[in-house]
Amino acid sequence: MPWYNNDYPSSYKNQPVHIRDKAVEIANALLQEGNDEGTAIAIGLKLAREHFAKKEEENNIAKLKDDHTI
Repeated sequence: MPWYNNDYPSSYKNQPVHIRDKAVEIANALLQEGNDEGTAIAIGLKLAREHFAKKEEENNIAKLKDDHTI
């Protein structure tokens, strides 16, 4: 069952909106590839968290570089 708008798995309930939205996007793609719901939900959340952790790390590195530019 694909998820849309404010319809998302209950395990996503307490996630920040940006992570929840990305997790739903990933989980829906996994469902289309034939994965079962439980797998799609778990992998979707894991990959969404990794996605934003990587973005945050990239932003921190860029900020450090900017702070050290003369």
